[in-house]
Amino acid sequence: MNMQAIMKQAQAMQKEMIKTKEEIDNTEFIGTSSFVKVYVMGNKKVNKIEISESDIDDNELLCDVITVAINNAMDQIDAEIERKMGKYGNSLPGLF
Repeated sequence: MNMQAIMKQAQAMQKEMIKTKEEIDNTEFIGTSSFVKVYVMGNKKVNKIEISESDIDDNELLCDVITVAINNAMDQIDAEIERKMGKYGNSLPGLF
C-alpha cells in the first residue's frame, strides 16, 4: 500500500470519527435519581433539570439527588462514546 492510499484512508477515518462524535454531542441523555431528571447533551452540557416533588424541604438531599442524576447522565455519555468511538482505538490519539 502506498503512502497516498494510507493518507486517504486516514482522512476517511478521521471524517467518520468526527461525524460520530458530532452525533454523540447532539444526543440528549437523561440522568435519573429518585425524583430528579437531568437532561445532558453528549457534549456534557446540562440542558434542563426536572424535579417531580413539589414540597422538598431537605436542601442537602436535593443537592445529593441532583448530583447523582448528573453523574448518571455523564456515565451514559462516556459509555456511548466508548461504544461508538472505541472501534477506532488509538488510531488518531488526541482527536477527542
